[in-house]
Amino acid sequence: MSGQHKKKIIYAFIDSQNLNLSIRNDVRNKRGQILYKGWKLDFEQFYIYLKDNLRVTRAFLFIGYDPTNQSLYTSLQKMGYIIVHKPILDYGVKKGNCDAELVLHAMIEYPNYDSAVIVSGDGDFHCLVEYLNEQEKLECLLIPNKTRYSSLLRKFDDKMKFVNLLRKRLEIKVNKKPA
Repeated sequence: MSGQHKKKIIYAFIDSQNLNLSIRNDVRNKRGQILYKGWKLDFEQFYIYLKDNLRVTRAFLFIGYDPTNQSLYTSLQKMGYIIVHKPILDYGVKKGNCDAELVLHAMIEYPNYDSAVIVSGDGDFHCLVEYLNEQEKLECLLIPNKTRYSSLLRKFDDKMKFVNLLRKRLEIKVNKKPA
């Protein structure tokens, strides 16, 4: 089989906290006016989007682990996500930052994929995105919210796509009960 016919292997590495909070939270200007109205992401539709539109073959979702959320993790796995947990620390506010895990897994899996989709607007991933881009292994940088992301990522604008522009497709649909 020639290399031209081989299916490209694309992995997605998803910063779930950045994705969820960037989509869900309103963004206001300095005067308090809303620039962006938050909404709830349908993770099942998001997975379908990754598979169908970006041709992702494996989607790694990095998420803090809270034992009370087991049904959420099971549901995400049934959708097709590969869940990577980090224990949550509770300092009055729960913290489960998974940045190091995402970078580490992207490098552990590096020989197994042809290119990667990084899902985050967090500048902490600048070095990973830059390296993947230099190695011609950055498929795209999927920024959760066009109105709010790190300026460190702006130099990759030719590789950017924005989740918030897909609201009609990816928003949780509220089932209206018949009157």
